[in-house]
Amino acid sequence: MKGKDNKKTGAGNTRVLIIYYSFSRQTRKLIKTVERGLSSTGVTVVLERLVPLKPLRFPFDSFLQTVYMMIITFFRKRMPIQDISPKALEDYDLIIIAGPTWSFNPCGPILSFLDRYCTRIFNGRVVLPMISCRRYWWYHASYLQKRIRKCGGRTLSPWALNHPVSEPWNTIGLFLTLMGKNPKRVAILKKFYVRYGHSNRQLEKLEKKARDLGIALIQGNIQG
Repeated sequence: MKGKDNKKTGAGNTRVLIIYYSFSRQTRKLIKTVERGLSSTGVTVVLERLVPLKPLRFPFDSFLQTVYMMIITFFRKRMPIQDISPKALEDYDLIIIAGPTWSFNPCGPILSFLDRYCTRIFNGRVVLPMISCRRYWWYHASYLQKRIRKCGGRTLSPWALNHPVSEPWNTIGLFLTLMGKNPKRVAILKKFYVRYGHSNRQLEKLEKKARDLGIALIQGNIQG
């Protein structure tokens, strides 16, 4: 998988690039967990954080701004990013692209990355999409896979992690959190909305999954 010669030489030479954008630190929590799991097997992990030219602040300033962002992201509004670092252009055995679902779609910085770098980074490579989401990640994943394949990449089945709260409480709690309100201060939500974001149990399972992935990479058992 490394370059085009597919040579495997053991853990010390197995490298994974994680390209990510995290708005509310939930995706960052996931990729740090994956980094820990992969590193425990001897895999070298390189992180590449996408940085918007115009920073987005979490939470948003108002109800209207929250609604506005939900509308424009539904239509796949791009959010221009800074140039990626030279290390992202190096050779890797696997590339992970990670980010949140925004209104059924990949987030704006990820879309901007795909427009600028998709072929250059993904052509001839195996790519694992990783998604932090409320529930509705299928369209996001499908779009990512199509773009990656069109650029000459080979995709693995996506890793999608839902916020572990049932609906409609998840949507209500998320909306209030994005507005900068604390859902737990709303009496009816206290019982049903236990947290914003991913649980410790999810992270434990994800770390084990990442360890298994690292072992499979070292053994050359990953096929896109």
